[in-house]
Amino acid sequence: MDYMTVSERIQISLAVCRIGIYTCFRALCCKGPPPPRPEYDIVCIGLTGSGKTSLLTQLCSESQENIVPTTGATNIRKYWSRYYQGSQGVIFVLDSASSEDDLETARNELHSALQHPQLCTLPFLILANHQDKPAARSIQEIKKYFELEPLARGKRWILQPTSLDNMEAVKDSFSMLINLLDEREPEPIQM
Repeated sequence: MDYMTVSERIQISLAVCRIGIYTCFRALCCKGPPPPRPEYDIVCIGLTGSGKTSLLTQLCSESQENIVPTTGATNIRKYWSRYYQGSQGVIFVLDSASSEDDLETARNELHSALQHPQLCTLPFLILANHQDKPAARSIQEIKKYFELEPLARGKRWILQPTSLDNMEAVKDSFSMLINLLDEREPEPIQM
């Protein structure tokens, strides 16, 4: 049995974010009380430095001054699947300006997630973050490199460019994911 240290548990909590996406999105962009709508359980995954925590804290209007990059994340990727159960959607954040090695690792992790039994039927929002950096790859380059067309055929997924400088694009991306989640047919209740 794997026993995690306190440090590993903290790192996991930073690396894998589970959010009530609709509540956070609604609080950021809308005025007045929200109409009754379901909340969705979303798992947010991505490599260290991809910007998961920064995007989510800015989206929820929280302070970013205490954000510390996750260290040792390579060791905790094996624990990601523990957070998949009960998820209704997936946000995969990748650093579009990362090194070739990191991009290859992100590609492999995304492929694993798209094929994981607990995630393969869920909608995916793939955020190509850090588009504001000079080395950022275009959406077309990412789509081709990650082989998204053949790999994700028949799946519901969205690939969107993002950066902390353009939160409107992030809001639009989350709105698209919510629309995919709203379209999902309810699963039959088992008695």
